[in-house]
Amino acid sequence: MKFPLTIADHLYRAQTVYPDRIAIVDEPNQPAQSLGAFTYREMADYAAAQAARLDQLGVPAGSRVAIISHNSARLLISLFGVSAWGRILVPVNFRLAAAEIKYIIEHSGADVVLCDPERKEVLDDLDVPHKYVLGEDDDKIFAFGITPVPWEGDEDATATLNYTSGTTARPKGVQLTHRALWLNAAIFGLHAGVNDNDVYLHTLPTFHANGWGMPYTVTGMGAKHVVIRKIDGFEILRRVQEHGVTMMCAAPAVVSAALDAVEEWKALGNGPIPGHGTLRIIVAGAPPATRTIERVWEELGWEFIQIYGLTETAPLLTFNRMRSEWCDLETRERARNLVRAGAPALGVRITTNETGEILARSNHSLDAYWENPEETDRVMQGNWFHTGDGGTLADGYLTIADRKKDVIITGGENVSSIEVEDALSLHPAIQEVAVIGIPDPKWGELVTALVVSRDPELTGEALIAHCREHLAGYKCPKRIDFIEALPRTATGKVQKFKLRQPFWQGQERQVH
Repeated sequence: MKFPLTIADHLYRAQTVYPDRIAIVDEPNQPAQSLGAFTYREMADYAAAQAARLDQLGVPAGSRVAIISHNSARLLISLFGVSAWGRILVPVNFRLAAAEIKYIIEHSGADVVLCDPERKEVLDDLDVPHKYVLGEDDDKIFAFGITPVPWEGDEDATATLNYTSGTTARPKGVQLTHRALWLNAAIFGLHAGVNDNDVYLHTLPTFHANGWGMPYTVTGMGAKHVVIRKIDGFEILRRVQEHGVTMMCAAPAVVSAALDAVEEWKALGNGPIPGHGTLRIIVAGAPPATRTIERVWEELGWEFIQIYGLTETAPLLTFNRMRSEWCDLETRERARNLVRAGAPALGVRITTNETGEILARSNHSLDAYWENPEETDRVMQGNWFHTGDGGTLADGYLTIADRKKDVIITGGENVSSIEVEDALSLHPAIQEVAVIGIPDPKWGELVTALVVSRDPELTGEALIAHCREHLAGYKCPKRIDFIEALPRTATGKVQKFKLRQPFWQGQERQVH
């Protein structure tokens, strides 16, 4: 017997095993009316009602339904209300410009667009048969009391179409099948130890690779979802305390926000740091600094886990969690072990090619790029997914060397900006740092650090001297610029291309 793996399995199990358990606690402070706290039985009713309404609208299986939304209960419902009945959900980054959103809607061929009230102005310029505002048009989105048309289920059918954030080119639509999402959810949950006692705080944008697939895992295991709409470090700590949160996924910027809130939390006399000894935070998006991991342990008392992956891989490729073999190591050495991207997850194969590019194989990689066969063929050449990232493998663990375009070539030597950033971040006065290469007539590229400092008296000379204690001289920055903040994407990744732009204007090539 072969029974198709579909994301409907997660909702079916939750409503069957945990019908009266609280499924989702919606964001209380939002422009739409909050759905409050509701059970898995009610979640399943919402999802079925959404599917029934799509039936009434004449939207068949295989059609695209786009949703432009902050984290919300309605977005979590749509992961199932759309895809569990055979349609394709297109989660769109709500922070994109109107023109970027319009491109994604047109490129995906969406028949329905659901939009957060804060971005409803973008609907005016969209030529789509059905356009609704979440919260305001719920009577047009959900048809309660009607049984939706059953979908037989096909694990090879596309379940979601996730658009990557383009920097120099148009975003690409990543087709993720039911099988890919199911396996990613299962493998991620196995490595993270997700269970029905967990309480999951949505500190990761759900539009980003479907919240890394964790919403499926949490639902299938009958754990509780707690929605947070906008990220604030103090509010994260407050909700961890209020709801007994045990797990969250986040970009490094979210970790920094929580760490920055510790002093205020203590100053207000709020008691012990919430989650101390009970919460695990799973981080990805950029390799964290060694000192950041140490601070998570020392100041928050949370378990730090790192993963690596891409939208195209659903996303899990590697997993790095504290091991018993490391217990006797010094704190810094244990943290440095966790700086690595991790070991291949179950069912994943990782290697590097002759240029150092990371290649991956798994059962949860993309099916194709939507209407882009040339790019699909390119990234899947040789039946390996070509990540575009550089890295090294040692002792079963992957270390990210850099995005290829971020490797700095200075005086004929390759310098990993991540390695330099990690060394600089050990200085206690540094809040954030990004390292880039800028054109230089002597060295080709000059190792340059853009620093956000906690100490207005900090000097570039002091930082360079500090760096020389940890790195070879040629790797150390030759220039230090102090700035107010680092530009970041919606998911917290530093946008180094924006940092490089002023230095490379007028250059024929982006290498020197």
